[in-house]
Amino acid sequence: MRALIDYRAALRGRSGVGEYTHHIVRALTKLALHDLDLSVFSSSWKDRLAIAPDLNGVTVVDRRVPVSLLNLAWHRLEWPSAELLTGRQYDVTHSMHPLLMPARKAAQVVTIHDLDFLSHPERTRAEIRRDYPALTRAHAHRADRIIVPSAYTAGEVERQLGVPRDRMAICPSGAPDWKPRPAPPQDGYVLFIGTLERRKNVGALLDAYQELIERRIAVPELRLAGAATEHATEWLRRLDHAPLKGIVRHLGYVEPADTRRLYEGARLLVMPSFDEGFGLPVLEAMTIGVPVVAARRGALPDVLGDAGPLVDPTKPADIAEAIAQILNDPAFAAQCRDRGMARSGQFRWETTARRVYDTYREAIEHHAHRH
Repeated sequence: MRALIDYRAALRGRSGVGEYTHHIVRALTKLALHDLDLSVFSSSWKDRLAIAPDLNGVTVVDRRVPVSLLNLAWHRLEWPSAELLTGRQYDVTHSMHPLLMPARKAAQVVTIHDLDFLSHPERTRAEIRRDYPALTRAHAHRADRIIVPSAYTAGEVERQLGVPRDRMAICPSGAPDWKPRPAPPQDGYVLFIGTLERRKNVGALLDAYQELIERRIAVPELRLAGAATEHATEWLRRLDHAPLKGIVRHLGYVEPADTRRLYEGARLLVMPSFDEGFGLPVLEAMTIGVPVVAARRGALPDVLGDAGPLVDPTKPADIAEAIAQILNDPAFAAQCRDRGMARSGQFRWETTARRVYDTYREAIEHHAHRH
């Protein structure tokens, strides 16, 4: 099986989609499937893909084409094909976002992480706002198979795009291979990890923290780890003024190699997002033994389960109460920690990679019958 994966999301500044892409490729190589000839595609005008040692055995196709130009050509002209661009033939191509990678003869697979851009286009940026709402439905129906990270996203794809469940495969993120930390830090901080965009609901988290401060509840530092978008300007401005000044800190984008250390120093993670197709930081935090507060929205309840409090993201008071409970109740915090570590064992990249491989097979068979 000759498979091509669009690796561009993992080229630099890896966010959730980039991490998912990298680990899917890595896990596929670890399966050592004798019939899988795996290639990854990268495109950028200035950034070159240097394949990591843990991706040995993967063929790299790297083209010096600006990302924005290629996306415009792919999304609007459906050209050039994967075969023309790479000079190779494939049995299946895999796009890590909802729009197809053009192909002449290969079966086509897309990954739909979430559909928040359909119901809330104002939360999105640039090409996503321009292309995704207009094209996703047609591309989803043309795809031979659709990969989703959660049952929640599968339900949304069926409901909003009209794609039957038997055309989808649920392939969740896997837990990192981190050992739980020996003990929580006594002087740790509260942590948020994610791009500072509207969907992440950072404003409500700041409101919750301000409420705790004004109630004179002793709170540790709150650290916001993630790249800031233009929508984050108002949030960051609040950090320069009382009562948040000196208590809330924006760290900016944190490299994947440094995230484990960040979790190890945290007393808890807060993820108040309005919508998540999965919610990788929740899984990473649980793996290392960090209690989690998450929104009762999207796939977050499916990932967190009974391992931590779920809150209404529209009510900062609810977020504040859950944070205070974990900070001030050691027994409850320990219960969340233990349940989270046990729950993280249910998510394995090896299992996900095997499901991705099986989905490629199904896509190739479906494509052959259509043509």
